[in-house]
Amino acid sequence: MSKEMTHKPIEILLVEDNPGDVRLTQEALKEGKVLNQMDIASDGVDALAYLRRTGSHIHATRPDLILLDLNLPKKNGREVLAEIKSDASLKRIPVVVLTTSSAEQDILESYDLHANAFITKPVDLIQFMNIIKSIEDFWLTVVTLPPEGAE
Repeated sequence: MSKEMTHKPIEILLVEDNPGDVRLTQEALKEGKVLNQMDIASDGVDALAYLRRTGSHIHATRPDLILLDLNLPKKNGREVLAEIKSDASLKRIPVVVLTTSSAEQDILESYDLHANAFITKPVDLIQFMNIIKSIEDFWLTVVTLPPEGAE
């Protein structure tokens, strides 16, 4: 049964240290057509604690989708992505790299680490909002996400 049919919100983990990008992403998804719940991790260490439900995240909800910045404090996005995709209990969660980088090396490395998509954040506000809405349109309405607990 799809998430829309059960009226259960799609769970999103946004791993982003820029408060402006967090706010824009929240606004774009709030205006969207799919019921969603977004949690924020502002660094790589916090993101992994959230995903592993440790520390203050003991009651964290397993996300259906992760939006991951590459340039993070404490543990960068590449390290986070590598840990997610090497963990049997997390590897099926789709990870969309959403970063300011358009460097070929970052793109190749992200896909080598099994990112599900790589998107370069536009600097223009309207384009940024359109990108987030495109992510919602594709990942939250078109794609069938893996069920929780599937290992």
